[in-house]
Amino acid sequence: MESKLAVAALGALAHETRLEIFRLLVRAGGEGLSVGRIAEGLGVEANGRLTFHLKELVASGLAASRQEGRFVIYSTDYVAMNELLRYLTEDCCGGLGCGEVVESCNPEKCA
Repeated sequence: MESKLAVAALGALAHETRLEIFRLLVRAGGEGLSVGRIAEGLGVEANGRLTFHLKELVASGLAASRQEGRFVIYSTDYVAMNELLRYLTEDCCGGLGCGEVVESCNPEKCA
């Protein structure tokens, strides 16, 4: 992962609402959630402000959106999330490794 992509992803997560949305999407697994369900999960209204935050997560590459009928479904881009985690930890312990390797998140196991 390039540092510019990491900065964009971390910048998107550096807002409390977007971080909450992202964690909600991670818990939802590969199926994702509609805007209404995301709003329910956060206890907020499904309005333009929520849509703005979702678009920021999509623009950062950490989330994706798809149309299903009249609903827009948002989901975590697990590949991008795992690349960010790998980028952040690749030089752990001075590049010697910490002995314990954490597996990448597998969205199929979330279902």
